Amino acid sequence: MVLSRTATESNENVCSTFGSRYVRAALPKYEIGESSIPKDAAYQIIKDELMLDGNPRLNLASFVTTWMEPECDKLIMESINKNYVDMDEYPVTTELQNRCVNIIARLFNAPLEETETAVGVGTVGSSEAIMLAGLAFKRNWQNKRKAEGKPYDKPNIVTGANVQVCWEKFARYFEVELKEVKLSEGYYVMDPEKAAEMVDENTICVAAILGSTLNGEFEDVKRLNDLLVKKNEETGWNTPIHVDAASGGFIAPFIYPELEWDFRLPLVKSINVSGHKYGLVYAGIGWVVWRTQADLPDELIFHINYLGADQPTFTLNFSKGSSQIIAQYYQLIRLGFEGYKNVMENCRENMMVLKEGIEKTERFNIVSKDIGVPVVAFSLKDHSFHNEFEISEMLRRFGWIVPAYTMPADAQHITVLRVVIREDFSRTLAERLVADIVKVLHELDTLPSKISRKMGSEDFGNVKGKKMEREKLMEVIVGWRKFVKDRKKMNGVC
Repeated sequence: MVLSRTATESNENVCSTFGSRYVRAALPKYEIGESSIPKDAAYQIIKDELMLDGNPRLNLASFVTTWMEPECDKLIMESINKNYVDMDEYPVTTELQNRCVNIIARLFNAPLEETETAVGVGTVGSSEAIMLAGLAFKRNWQNKRKAEGKPYDKPNIVTGANVQVCWEKFARYFEVELKEVKLSEGYYVMDPEKAAEMVDENTICVAAILGSTLNGEFEDVKRLNDLLVKKNEETGWNTPIHVDAASGGFIAPFIYPELEWDFRLPLVKSINVSGHKYGLVYAGIGWVVWRTQADLPDELIFHINYLGADQPTFTLNFSKGSSQIIAQYYQLIRLGFEGYKNVMENCRENMMVLKEGIEKTERFNIVSKDIGVPVVAFSLKDHSFHNEFEISEMLRRFGWIVPAYTMPADAQHITVLRVVIREDFSRTLAERLVADIVKVLHELDTLPSKISRKMGSEDFGNVKGKKMEREKLMEVIVGWRKFVKDRKKMNGVC
């Protein structure tokens, strides 16, 4: 009788993933391993760690889309291996991008004839789009100054202090002075009058924000345009406007069509918008469009032929995926004007539900506006015992990610919580969030004040007579921000 024995190696094949040695042994994290591991083990190890991430749909800090229809998800996966830059190999993808540019330009009322092609490009987001628009303004300004025989080494750009950090990056990376209009309590966007006053002969453009990151408010682009038209007539400078419509560009045309902010205004020369925000596409797509071809200097456009044909390119990067462009085109033809309008109206209605629920607590001041990006920004009326950072931290226990932050200069003494209402944030979730905020407030009311613990009972008893409310609040904010920062450092978050 012949006895047979199973090879030891085969034990790996009969074990479940969680019973294998690969999930029991420590794997190197910061250097490549010596040997391979099975694909199912690699998948499970990574999937398990990712479970500790927050739930994207409950991440109310982000403007970025977190849900799309399954049909679009399928299109994304089917095109995920296409490199957009290979225009000769993927001509249909290139055509879809061109269609998106033309649809968006016409949505923004670009002065185009029926058969005229719009000038624009898809980007990886509004940050790249802003860099490209800024470079076009800088080069046009430099060319004009050279032709006039004037110095062209000190360009500046005028913005509000509420701009997103990408504007600071542009100014620093491309050596442009950033002139910021400071904010004030109760007014958290750029003041057009102050912006116009800051403009000089070296200003390459004024950047207006259609949907402030801080509170969702639209800046008054029409007023800014009128002021600059008058100043340009007086000085001959011809200072243009760029509109950063990263958040509001896919909102205003559908539910605020009467609002003049786009190419209907003569000084608006370029607009950027984030397809991955209210364009309703997953992260990784932005757009920038110019009023006319003359607003994009030819010398900034490169031509390459080593991929098979002459291809014009104006981007900061080279290779990028095609899937997000295809997803944007899907949304534009799937939803149409009617569909986008319905989505934006729904977001606005859910914003009002949340706002009214927060107001009913009688514990908060609302600092956002009803007209603008669907955002609810609010701050505590009374900071005597607790602050917004504590509320933000405690809401995480319910799964909510609601950011707390201080306003920029000169309103840095104001701290707010902000909830972004996206397409997938339903009325049910809005009502649930209000209920959880109420629970947090009740719990905080039973806890000892962090302020009193920091300051000592004797100091706390006399604080009202010794310090202004603003000074006391700033002390608490700074202390709490340091506490949160230290905790993030301990958790390895950067």
